[in-house]
Amino acid sequence: MNKAFRLTAAALALAALAACAQQEQGAADAAAPASLDTDAQKFGYAIGVDLGKSLQPVKGDVDIAALKAGLDDAFAGTTPKLDDAAREEIKNSVARKMQERQQAERAEQAAKAQQEGEAFLAENAKREGVKTTESGLQYEVLTEGKGEKPTAEDRVTVHYKGTLINGEEFDSSYARGQPVTFPLSNVIPGWTEGVQLMTPGSKYKFVIPSKLAYGERGAGVKIGPNETLVFEVELISIEKDEAKK
Repeated sequence: MNKAFRLTAAALALAALAACAQQEQGAADAAAPASLDTDAQKFGYAIGVDLGKSLQPVKGDVDIAALKAGLDDAFAGTTPKLDDAAREEIKNSVARKMQERQQAERAEQAAKAQQEGEAFLAENAKREGVKTTESGLQYEVLTEGKGEKPTAEDRVTVHYKGTLINGEEFDSSYARGQPVTFPLSNVIPGWTEGVQLMTPGSKYKFVIPSKLAYGERGAGVKIGPNETLVFEVELISIEKDEAKK
């Protein structure tokens, strides 16, 4: 079941009351501030704000007048016009429609990101100093360090900044003011491959195709499906695998 339908009956009732009050009073009255003199009024208003935010995902799928009718029947104790099975069926049906709509939107987003990423990679490959590995990873040496290169089994300490191809930053250890340490085998394939090209003191710029990043699943809110990612990575130190030592 979609989380939008997991609201309690009381929550929906309060949302319905607020929405219906606005409709029935007209635009002028709806714009007038509610009285917030008593604790009950303040409490009701606070809940109303929370509910309004919670109902945003389904606001286009809800008929407010019908919602008010259901509220009235429940408060009056009359027999609902839809029985338990019918109510559950329609909630599940709308939830499925919402899920299908979201999946279609995500598929469209993924196709667009894939196309834009491929175009970006093609143009970036033409730039002087940019090299492309067999996997499709692109890298550019900004500063060359010295020493031994890490293996996939080692732990590394790095500073980095990550952006989308439009320049929007989604992560940065520089912004946090602290480098990060992690096993090189526990990151996206583009990082595992790319950092193994570096030596301590090096700073590289990587352009990572989606297949070597987070692919169709994306990551969090900022990285959508099939996003090509750009990283500037500074390798600070390597902690060699103890077994190999």
